[in-house]
Amino acid sequence: MCGIVAYLGKKSAQPILIEGLKRLEYRGYDSAGVALLGGGAIRIKKTSGRISALEGILDEPAGGESLGIGHTRWATHGEPNTVNAHPHLDYTGKIAVVHNGIIENYTTLKTWLQNEGVEFASETDTEVIANLIGYFYAEGNQDREAKKSYGQSYGLLTENKFEWAVQRALQKIHGTFGLAIVCCDFPDALIGAKKGSPLILGVGDNEYILASDAAAIVEHTTQAIYLADNEMVTVRADGFGTKTIDNVTVAKDLKQIEFSLEQIELGGFQHHMLKEIFEQPKALSTCMGGRIDRRNNRIKLGGIASYLRELTRTKRLILTACGTAFHASLVGEFLFELLARIPTETEYASEFRYRNPIIEDGTVVVSISQSGETADTLAAVEQAKERGATVLGIVNVVGSSVARATDAGIYLHVGPEIGVASTKAFTAQVAVLTMLAIELGRRRHIGSNEADKHINEFSQIPDKISRILQQSDHIKEIASANIDRDNWLFLGRGFNYPVALEGALKLKEISYIHAEGLPAAEMKHGPIALIVDGMPVVFIATSGPQYDKILGNIAEVRARGGKIIVVATEGDKHIKSALGRTDHLITIPDAPELLQPMLTVVPLQLLAYHAAVLRGHDVDKPRNLAKSVTVE
Repeated sequence: MCGIVAYLGKKSAQPILIEGLKRLEYRGYDSAGVALLGGGAIRIKKTSGRISALEGILDEPAGGESLGIGHTRWATHGEPNTVNAHPHLDYTGKIAVVHNGIIENYTTLKTWLQNEGVEFASETDTEVIANLIGYFYAEGNQDREAKKSYGQSYGLLTENKFEWAVQRALQKIHGTFGLAIVCCDFPDALIGAKKGSPLILGVGDNEYILASDAAAIVEHTTQAIYLADNEMVTVRADGFGTKTIDNVTVAKDLKQIEFSLEQIELGGFQHHMLKEIFEQPKALSTCMGGRIDRRNNRIKLGGIASYLRELTRTKRLILTACGTAFHASLVGEFLFELLARIPTETEYASEFRYRNPIIEDGTVVVSISQSGETADTLAAVEQAKERGATVLGIVNVVGSSVARATDAGIYLHVGPEIGVASTKAFTAQVAVLTMLAIELGRRRHIGSNEADKHINEFSQIPDKISRILQQSDHIKEIASANIDRDNWLFLGRGFNYPVALEGALKLKEISYIHAEGLPAAEMKHGPIALIVDGMPVVFIATSGPQYDKILGNIAEVRARGGKIIVVATEGDKHIKSALGRTDHLITIPDAPELLQPMLTVVPLQLLAYHAAVLRGHDVDKPRNLAKSVTVE
């Protein structure tokens, strides 16, 4: 979950690295550092803390330092301090490495290297990579290993020994990595390598930027290559070459980065999260664009068009995801069973990968991830494929690992999501699942008239979200009245139960308030014991078949002194009589229950956002979290 960036070109590398790290800081902000090459030496500056702390210790850019690597860390092995910060030098002082991922066999490799006389300075698994490369790069060790591996051809390695040493080291590593590597003996060479962690090479005008995310690239170029697992790229001033870590040449096509610099800027908003909440009407309109065929009352999902017949005949769907995407999957489960009458299960990807799931003939697995790089979700995809399932993906990031690993998929097309707490990706994931469920329903279970009605209502969702956003100041007042409370409940029924889970997650993620989401009917099966005088309890009490039941749940909480916050339907004549003098009401436009999650989640996003800001927290960089969980 770390962010890496590297530069090779004609400009001074240091300011470009710092700018890139700032754009990647949402991937990790425990520590940061840069390594710069010039005059035959590697100059490293690193520190614990955020990029601003790193800037405070940097010297003025030195002339001739046009090659460098940088890193912003989310700690795994070793506490976040200066020693454990990246970049890491090897024991000879010639090799510098930045790394995103986890090396699973680092203990074994470290012990072997120590027995070979190699000394270590940090507690990180990454230093093993640097020292392993350095070990193979050393002349005597290179010759010995080359003889074992390549026979008498080892003498040919002298010219390319940096690249060979990287390959040899990576062949011994088990785990995940996105790497940028430099060697002081090769001041015009940069090597990148990938397995399980994202890595992109931006190709500009006589300059190259290697990064874990396109956000660090788009200011300089919109042309890039996307490395696949077990691939590496060697970049020189006059071009680049790609191959596998087993030394097999690979041809890569340049791709257009699909978003602009403007889309990752704040654009007048205080935080990326608030910007992305307010982007939801436009983002959903873009997500729907070209996919709704009103003339024929159909949904067009081009990315999976060739699999629609298989989906129509499927006997069982499994939706797998983590975090916010898991909550979207729960909504999808309800949608597929209601509209298409397909038995559907929702699985945490982190659990799916470690148990023995039943995948029979006719099972389709749908993997959902904003980044498309979530390690647990990727592992679930691989397990499902091994067991013979058709695996589809729903992702936002074009060219991501999930997009490449699945048989086919659907892109969200909502633009980059920078805020660590996902917002517009959730509503888009639900929107895509809704479109797919309507189309499968039309093919399997519901008539064209009913499909047309759903499509018509669905088309109005972006405008209805715009109306909800107008209540932001009112929701801020509600947050202000309750932020002194450290325990909240979020309760919903039916399609709004997953929204209750999502609302609780948002509050936990960024305000650090303990919150629990539950089906409202389950409250009295234990959690009602938690309710004390003044405890905030958020109810989603919109119009629907279980409306009367949830009014009863509200009465139960009021009788025990809880403070009620209700999300209800505009024009509800009964809800106010159910509230007390100090309770709070937020309204949403009327919509069918199956479409409500895209509306009811928006007030909860705003409630969490305002609570976090009022409590003085950094909304875009919540403690202990990073945007894309690329490690297990």
